[in-house]
Amino acid sequence: MKPLDRKTEIINCAAQLFKEKGYSAVTMRDIAQALDIKAASLYNHIKSKQEILVLIVIDIAEEFTNRINEIVNSETTSIQKIEKVIQLHIDITIKNPEALACLNNDWMHLTNNELLLFIKMREEYEENFRNIIKAGISSNEIKNLNLEVIIFSMLSTLRTLYLWYGKKKELTESALKTHMVEVLLKGVVN
Repeated sequence: MKPLDRKTEIINCAAQLFKEKGYSAVTMRDIAQALDIKAASLYNHIKSKQEILVLIVIDIAEEFTNRINEIVNSETTSIQKIEKVIQLHIDITIKNPEALACLNNDWMHLTNNELLLFIKMREEYEENFRNIIKAGISSNEIKNLNLEVIIFSMLSTLRTLYLWYGKKKELTESALKTHMVEVLLKGVVN
């Protein structure tokens, strides 16, 4: 495994601190202390805490956006698309729970164009997911239930996986993917 460059180390460290304390409570000095460097040294790599936030949130939002666009454009059933969306959320949760926490909890601290860009990407993501569900209802793959309740139930579960997944050591990635798909698509009733 190749060593991380200093900027990546700073971003990863900041994401961990943002997850633990929240964006507002973390200072550049806190980030420097966690990295055991002088605060002034951070500015050789990063302009500000806001730049770190932008790099974290926009990067992960772009990953979600790009991947859901691939899913929407794939030649698969609505159920298969939903399965891929579930797997996408699990993959990102496992790969980068700190960034996901930052995306969910700290996006509102973005400013100006970055805030508008994030909101646009989030709305497009939700609309793409909504269209997958609508198509599934139209093709009778999915029960004709309230669309917004379906979307809220699935996305609120998927967006908060990072809160508990790391605490469940006995749960493998494979088991999570299998069982999450089963629960979200088929429920828990025999």
